[in-house]
Amino acid sequence: MKPVNAVITKVVEETPTIRTFFFDTSFYSEPGQFVMAWIRGVDEIPMALSYDNAITVQKVGHATSELFKLGEGDSIGIRGPFGNGFQLKGDHILLIAGGVGAAPLSPLAEKASLQGLKVTTLLGAKTKEELVFMERFEAAGSVMVATDDGSSGIHGYVTGLIPEQENYDRIYCCGPEIMMKKVLDKVEPGKAQFSLHRYIKCGIGICGACCVDGLRVCRDGPVFGGEVLKNSEFGVYRRNECGEKVRV
Repeated sequence: MKPVNAVITKVVEETPTIRTFFFDTSFYSEPGQFVMAWIRGVDEIPMALSYDNAITVQKVGHATSELFKLGEGDSIGIRGPFGNGFQLKGDHILLIAGGVGAAPLSPLAEKASLQGLKVTTLLGAKTKEELVFMERFEAAGSVMVATDDGSSGIHGYVTGLIPEQENYDRIYCCGPEIMMKKVLDKVEPGKAQFSLHRYIKCGIGICGACCVDGLRVCRDGPVFGGEVLKNSEFGVYRRNECGEKVRV
């Protein structure tokens, strides 16, 4: 699949480290699917769609730093959407978002609310200033917050908000892999779905850079059921740019 030229129409500074880039082109997708964003002359990186026509990016490395230099009128290439998205089921769902992991969960919250589902979101970040899409989650249902420094909500990790008694039909999670592994260890795996972020080169299942115990995150994911990830290398190992297994 050739990339589509996408002209940036607006850049929104969501937090000191996270921005949303809106395009002049919309992509029909299920929440949780991803696109390959080509920053010309730099790299191509996988990004979840936070809106039909936008990606929400945290500045964490060379490619994202170069993307942050672009503004309205500049363009990038977009391939996709790829992979499998979240599957909505039940009447009352729980969303657990850590940091920029809120990006694919916010359109899921809006879709669930439109379908009449009761939505509860647990939203976590390092600080109050780094909380992403609070207003979108509040518009879709109830929200509980945790911050590492205690500047908003409870003082601690978002996993500390997970209730002991599970009164939810389904649980949807995205964030740092260590956080998601702790969630998987606390909930019933068969009820939960997780959106994985791995090193993805091709996006179409050829290179194998994103494999988790033989499963390709780009083709078989990026959303996986908890029963698939339980007792796998999820939360333990990932692959680097050379394909070598390294500790998460």
